[in-house]
Order: sequence, then C-alpha cells, then structure tokens
Amino acid sequence: MNPSWLSVYGRRRVLCLLGLGFSSGLPLALTGSTLQAWMASEKVDIRLIGIFSLVGLPYTLKILWAPVMDRFVPPWLGRRRGWILLTQLLLAGAILALGSFSPARHILIVGILALSVAFLSASQDIVIDAYRADVLPDEERGAGAATSVVGYRLAMLTSGALALILSDHLPWPHVYGLMAAAMGACALFTFLSPEPRNPHEAAPVPSTLREAVWMPLVDYFRRSGAVEMLAFIMVFKLGDAIAGAMTTPFLLDIGFTRTEVGTVNKAFGLAATILGTLAGGGILSRIGIHRSLWIFAFLQAVSNLGFTGLALLGRNYPAMVGAVAVENICGGLGTAAFLAFLMSLCNKRYTATQFALLSSLMAVTRVLAGAPTGFLVSTLGWPLFYAVSTLGAVPGILLLPRFAPWARSEEATAGRD
Repeated sequence: MNPSWLSVYGRRRVLCLLGLGFSSGLPLALTGSTLQAWMASEKVDIRLIGIFSLVGLPYTLKILWAPVMDRFVPPWLGRRRGWILLTQLLLAGAILALGSFSPARHILIVGILALSVAFLSASQDIVIDAYRADVLPDEERGAGAATSVVGYRLAMLTSGALALILSDHLPWPHVYGLMAAAMGACALFTFLSPEPRNPHEAAPVPSTLREAVWMPLVDYFRRSGAVEMLAFIMVFKLGDAIAGAMTTPFLLDIGFTRTEVGTVNKAFGLAATILGTLAGGGILSRIGIHRSLWIFAFLQAVSNLGFTGLALLGRNYPAMVGAVAVENICGGLGTAAFLAFLMSLCNKRYTATQFALLSSLMAVTRVLAGAPTGFLVSTLGWPLFYAVSTLGAVPGILLLPRFAPWARSEEATAGRD
C-alpha cells in the first residue's frame, strides 16, 4: 500500500536529506556569485573576475575521482557517511580560510582556496548523491529527491542572497566565517542520518581501485540500451534548459525592473520550485517513477507557453507571477521525478561513480542548451522563442516509451543491486 504523500516526508531517512541537501548546496555560491560580489566590491579587474568562473570546473569533472569514494571506506561512520563528514569538516576549514584573504591583495591565494572549496564541494556532492541512492527504498526515492532539492535551494539562498545582505553590515571575512560555521554545523545531519539497514541496501565495496574505476562503466554499459539511456538523460529536461537560460534577460527586456525580477523570478520562483519538488516527491510515492515522468514531461513542456503569453501581453505583473509560478512548479515536479529515476539506475556497489556520470550529463545539457538561445531570440523574437522551446521536450517524450513505459514495472530499468 502506497503511503500518503505527506507521511513519507516524516520518515527519518527522508528528513535527514533536507540537511544533507543544504550541506551540498551551501558552498556553491561562495566560489561563484558571492565571491564575484566580494571581488567587485574590492575593485578587482573584471577580466580576473571572469576567469574565476573556471573554479567551477570540479563540478563537471567529478566523475574522475568518484571511483576513489566508491573504493575506500573511512575508518568512521561507514562508507558513505564517513566521506560526507570528512568533506564537511574540510569544507568548513577551506571556506574559513578563503574568507581570510582579500581578493584585491591575495588574488592567487584566493584562487587556489576557491578551487579547493569547489573540489571539496564536488566531492561532497558525489558521496551525498551516492548515500541518497543507497539508503532510500524505492517508494521513498521521490520524496528523498524532493527533500534534497529543497535543502539545496535553501542553502544557495543562504550563501547567495543572505550572504550579500550580511556583507552590507559585516566585513567579508566575517560573512565567510558565518558560512563556514554553518557548513560545520551540517555535520550534525551526518551523525543523525541512518545507515542502510540490510545487506540488500549496503552492497559490497569494490575490492580494488581498478574495479572501482572500470566495473561501474562495464556494469552500466552492458545493459540493454545503455547508450540510448544516456541520450534520454541528456534530453529529458532540454526544453526547461532552453527556456530557463533566457528568463532573466526576457523579463528585463519587456520592461520589468530588477527589483521585480529579483522578487518574483528569484524569491517567489524559489518558493514555487520548492512546492513543485515536494509535490512531485509525494506524487511519485503514489504512482511511481515511470508514470510521474510521463505526466511531468508534458507539464514541463506546456509550462513554457506561459512565457509566450507574457511576451504577447508585455509588461503585465499578474501574468509574470503566473508564468513564473507555473514554470517553476512544473520544473520542480520534473526534477523530483528525474532524480528519483537516476537513483533507480545505479548499482549500489558503484553508486558514487555511476550517479556522478549520469548527473554530469545533465550539467552538460544545461550548459550546451543555453549557448544558442541568444541567437534564437534575435532571430525569432520572444513569443516564438518560447513557443519553439516547448519542442525541446519532444525528444525526451519520444524516448519515454523505451525507458519509462507507463505500464511496465520500474524494476525493468532499475540498476542491479
């Protein structure tokens, strides 16, 4: 019997993922937009600020060292929680160190420390993703994915918007010191998080590093349709990626102020995304991953048409609120289902490596899909651009019968344990 969509969120495994999701999301802005704001406030050359975007490279390359975290087990708290605790403590120290040096006077040291924070953050992402896939039974994967996303989004708000607000009242080193303290406090959730409770959930550790590197790929690619599955992963949220890349320039271009865009598209949009992810996780627990993917794929596609309507209306505040709400709710629904789907594909013996591979493909799509959007807008105009963006959902929908058939058991595409 399926649990109610609310009761599943009260389970310890699911609740602890809120804190682990927060821990995963906190460092991102501290080496990105928040660090850029600090550098700009100290009059660092804009060219150097642009170069600092390269410190985000570890997030796209994490597949290279994920096998190490599958192979070796720290001597405390077990295979997954041990690595989580270690990366959290190292991150707290690295963030504190990063905040101790002025970008204007110590740019090289700041660059090295920022790269270190990004590397440790990507490493933490690897093992938290693996832990989530290992510890959650099938019926809790949707709720667990949703809870993780909510925690992640709240953390980005904390290290992004809240950190900027604090910087108007406190010196930057103090702001980073507070963020480091918050990072250290996240270790509490690691201690509270449960271990997998039976051998089925806790698969044996690879016996050699070679096995940890090679066997996850062998295990994945020997499955029927493995390459096509990678294509499906890359295109499922393609329409969302195309539309999302231009949302802020679009809203500013049709006459909304920066304050209106920040309030509605960022703050209200975050609340809508959280609502969508939580609802998506609950729906998954009732109808399963495959049927949810079908429903949410069509909702994601249709939601882009709200911006077509707004483009035709022009500067209309209620229409903007409605379009942003629908797009973010539907995007949250799709994200919850898709993360649960990725978890179902991973063999628990190699979760860290396989999930790093699959999630990296999602990131590649987001980057590549955004590149041509400016040319499309200049050619098509805003109304037609958003109408055409709905076609980005078509490849994923066409592949749904192959990889997420409505009527077939979800075990058919799940990773072997």
